[in-house]
Amino acid sequence: MALGKHPSLQVELANWCKDVGLFETHAVMLFNVPADTEVAVIEDVMQTVKALGKVRVRDTREGPTSHAMLVLCECKQAVDSTRVPLEVTPNETGEPWTVVVVSAKETSPETTSEGFTEKLTKFLMAEGKSLTDVQALFTTRSSADGSPESIIRAVGEILEKTVKHPGDSSTYRRLRTLSATVPTPMGEESMENWMEQARQMITECECSEKEKRRRIIESVKGPALEIIRAVRFSNPEASAVQYLEALESTFGSSESGEDLYFKFRLMRQNAGEALSEFLRRIDKALNKVVERDGLSFSLVDKVRVEQLIRDAVHSDMLLLQLGLRERKNRPPTFLSLLKEIREAEENEAARHRMTAKAKAIQYREDDRVSPSVIQELKSEIQELRTHLRRVSHGQS
Repeated sequence: MALGKHPSLQVELANWCKDVGLFETHAVMLFNVPADTEVAVIEDVMQTVKALGKVRVRDTREGPTSHAMLVLCECKQAVDSTRVPLEVTPNETGEPWTVVVVSAKETSPETTSEGFTEKLTKFLMAEGKSLTDVQALFTTRSSADGSPESIIRAVGEILEKTVKHPGDSSTYRRLRTLSATVPTPMGEESMENWMEQARQMITECECSEKEKRRRIIESVKGPALEIIRAVRFSNPEASAVQYLEALESTFGSSESGEDLYFKFRLMRQNAGEALSEFLRRIDKALNKVVERDGLSFSLVDKVRVEQLIRDAVHSDMLLLQLGLRERKNRPPTFLSLLKEIREAEENEAARHRMTAKAKAIQYREDDRVSPSVIQELKSEIQELRTHLRRVSHGQS
C-alpha cells in the first residue's frame, strides 16, 4: 500500500481539516517535508500540480522526526484523487514529498453528519468559548467522570461566567460614528477602522448580546443604519456578529481570504519606505488574511518574516544586521520584530548624523588659514596702503 493511501494518514488529514474548518474535498496533506522549508517554496512546488489549481498552506505540524513536518494545503478547486500524484519532488536532488488526500468514497456519513460535539462546538463559539474551557472545568472536578451530566454542568458554569454584571455596560469606550459614506465625512470613522473597533468590542466587552447590538446601532447612521434595519427586519434575533457581517458584505471588500493571501504575497517595499513602515504594512495586510481564514494563525510569524526577507528590496543591509534569514525557523513576533527594526533604524540614523558632523568639522578645519599666511596678507595690505599715500601726496 502506498504511503499516501495509508488509512492512518487519511484519518489524520480528516481530523486536521475538522480542526481548522477546511473541507476535506479541498485539502491535501504533505508528508516528509523538511522542517526548514519556507511556506512560499511549498506553495510554488504544489502549484506545479495542475490538477490542484491554486494552492496555499493552511497549517503545519511536527512530523515523525524533528527534521520533517506535515503540511496542510488548501486547494481552490475540489481535489480529484485520481489525478493527484502520490508524490511531488521539490527539486532534482531533494527527497520526494508524499501527497495524502481523502477519497470521496472513503468519506463516511459519520464524518459529514453533525453530531453532539459539532453542535456543542457551535454553541460554545457563539458564547466566545471553546471545548478546552469545558474540559478544563469538568477535568478539575473529576477526571474519571466524563458523563453528559458533567459536560452540561461545565457548560452551565461557563455561561454563569458570561452573565453581564451591573455597571458593565459603561466599561467599554463608545464606538465612533459610521455612515459608510465615501469619502468619509469629517468627524466619522472609516469603514476599515470602525470594523476593527467593533470586532474588538464584541470580542472583549463582557456584556450581553443585546448590549453589543445596541452599541452598534447607536453608532451607525445613513446607509449603514439602513443595512442594520434590513438585517433586523429579516431576523429580529440577529447577533452583533451578523450585523458586522452584513455591513462588511455591503460596504467592505468582497475579496476572499484566498484572494487577500495572494495579494499579500505580491507586496513589495516602496522606494524610500523604511523597513519598519513596510513591516507595519505587511502585518496589516496579513491580519486581514487571517480574519478571512486565508491563513492559519500559527503560520503568521513565519510568513511575515519570509515576506519581509523576500520583498524588502531596499533594506538588504539592515536585514543582514538583524540576521532574520538565520531565524526563519524561530521567527519573532510582530512587536518583537518591530522593536528590533526600530532600534536598528535609529542606530543607523545616529551613525549618519555622526558621519555628517565629522565631515562638517573636517571641512571647517581644512578651511582654516595658517598664521603665517595671515601675517603675509597683513604685510601686503600695509605696503598697499603706503603706496596709495605716496601716490596721493605726489598728485597733491
